Amino acid sequence: MSLTASIESIYRSESRRVFATLIRLLGDFDLAEEALQDAFKAAVEQWPRDGIPANPVAWLVSAGRFKAIDGIRRRARFTPYDDVADAIESIPDGAAALDEEVEHVEDDRLRLIFTCCHPSLAPDAQVALTLREVCGLTTEEIAHAFLTPAPTLAQRIVRAKAKIRDARIPYQVPGRDELPARLESVLRVIYLVFNEGYSASSGASLTRHDLSQEAIRVTRLLLQLLPEPEVMGLLALMLLHESRRQARTSVNGDLIPLDEQDRSLWGHEQIAEGSELIGQALSSGRFGLYSLQAAISAVHAAAPNIDATDWGQIVGLYDALLRLQPSSVIELNRAVAVAMHQGPQAGLILVDALLVDGQMQNYHLAHAARADLHRRLGHFAEARVAYAKALELTQQEPERRFLQRRLSELPN
Repeated sequence: MSLTASIESIYRSESRRVFATLIRLLGDFDLAEEALQDAFKAAVEQWPRDGIPANPVAWLVSAGRFKAIDGIRRRARFTPYDDVADAIESIPDGAAALDEEVEHVEDDRLRLIFTCCHPSLAPDAQVALTLREVCGLTTEEIAHAFLTPAPTLAQRIVRAKAKIRDARIPYQVPGRDELPARLESVLRVIYLVFNEGYSASSGASLTRHDLSQEAIRVTRLLLQLLPEPEVMGLLALMLLHESRRQARTSVNGDLIPLDEQDRSLWGHEQIAEGSELIGQALSSGRFGLYSLQAAISAVHAAAPNIDATDWGQIVGLYDALLRLQPSSVIELNRAVAVAMHQGPQAGLILVDALLVDGQMQNYHLAHAARADLHRRLGHFAEARVAYAKALELTQQEPERRFLQRRLSELPN
């Protein structure tokens, strides 16, 4: 691997970790972002000469810290001297900042998530800020994922940062007595991060492994801090989904649907861990949305093939999910399960009702499901129209190739 490629790889894998630590050191999102970019610029200039350091994260944090101090000093002519001195004095030593091990429950990225999910921020701002600052998604990627215009999304992030600054929201994991009330928004955001990694909203790749792994890692930290059933349920859900990663795409990056996947490629250690966790969560009697979704995934994982799947149990679990949280997406997934349990015509009636209702008209997976059910029923003209609509709406290249292949396979 070339040096340039190595630096790019370090940026992809470690930049948000460096950023989270720089926020703790500098106390400001924008200053930390500027310091992060300056640190990597310094790496591009110095590492070709000096080599990649043994601990590139520590090097980058230290470089970012010094760049931030230099920036404060450059601006000193516009600032009273005492204010400059106080600003520099308030920045801790960079080496000491790395003494906290990654395994520690008050990991910097966990602190950052709780800050981004503070109850003073609106729920949509919590999600946008976490995806932008914790995960490094672009404004455009987040906007597409949530069907929001990019300028609107950008303003939402700016306002959220200003709120954190002006309200002096602390950069810390809340005390144990505050954690339960803060947990719901944090779990929701972590799962959204995982979903963006498990099935990227747009682009050339179906998945973004770094985001999925980060979501799983942070949830493990959270489980150490707060061993609640829904934290177990979320971790189980993500592990069970992640167990299928290797089987979901071909060597060429093409999407492989569940019924065609080679189940020998599924991660059996992840399935075992996820199944054990979901058993603990359900036995507590205090489970919720994530645990029920994990239970559905566990039913899939237990079946040796698609025909052996207990679709009746899956429909029942979706019924329980809908009682907890009515959702058109859950209804769509239930409709697909009904089609597998009772036949494609029964599922098609439900999917058509969702599309008539209007909420899913711009959701490509609803049209893809409708197309597949028409295909299975031999309604090839209707399937062709539905596949074309799904193609028009999807932004992900592997999904586009899959839908195009399905469309081309239809008889004339």
